[in-house]
Amino acid sequence: MFKILKYSFYDLMRSSWSYVYFLFYLGLGSVLLFLNNDVSKAVITLMNIIVVLTPLIGTIFGVMYYYNSREFTELLLAQPLKRSTIFIGQYLGVAISLAMSLVIGLGIPFFAYGLLQSTEIFNFLSLIIVGTFLTFIFTALAFNIALSNENKIKGFGYAILLWLFLAVIYDGLFLISLVVFQDYPLDKLSLTATMFNPIDLSRILILLKLDISALLGYTGAIFQQFFGTNLGMISSLAALLIWVIFPVYRIYKKSAKKDF
Repeated sequence: MFKILKYSFYDLMRSSWSYVYFLFYLGLGSVLLFLNNDVSKAVITLMNIIVVLTPLIGTIFGVMYYYNSREFTELLLAQPLKRSTIFIGQYLGVAISLAMSLVIGLGIPFFAYGLLQSTEIFNFLSLIIVGTFLTFIFTALAFNIALSNENKIKGFGYAILLWLFLAVIYDGLFLISLVVFQDYPLDKLSLTATMFNPIDLSRILILLKLDISALLGYTGAIFQQFFGTNLGMISSLAALLIWVIFPVYRIYKKSAKKDF
């Protein structure tokens, strides 16, 4: 698995798209710090970009890498190797390379700006951790979609639809349900619905960390009571970890039964 991971990682590192992704975050971080001249404002702006863009890039790269490396994968399957070892190795290679592009691309301008001497260092680290989680989550979901669909068009379509649902449609349905059932206690519903969407969960974690939960209105007070505590932070990080573990486990099970 480690050898396959290393090959996938180096293969993506040679890809021009990995450098474009890295340079995008490098340029974005530099421009935001230059325009805002304030680390806190730059972190808030980055939050709005990362929680939407990172899942999209992870989804597209995951599906694209699976389909583009299909011939090489078939060659590996002819060797005495476990199928789960091949696909999980490829998944880790893609996810780690994307996460490194994110971390290094944002880390260089912020550390050059003097992040180590700033009180915002923990907020920035929270942003990086959340972005890394989202990368691993949506890359795993993309591999699951690709494994379930031999047709490339369907695979890409379902992947984009999944991202669109979790990034946009889910929030709309959630807000409609809050308006329709506003006369009922919605504390548990709000918390549960948030746990079922890693993008919303990541956004709320960063907002609470930046102490601007008032922007969330009514639900902000509920989230502050739960996520603002140590138990809430541990539970939310555990939920993100489950969002990683479950899709990876499904890759393991699906690849073992798939007929190539």
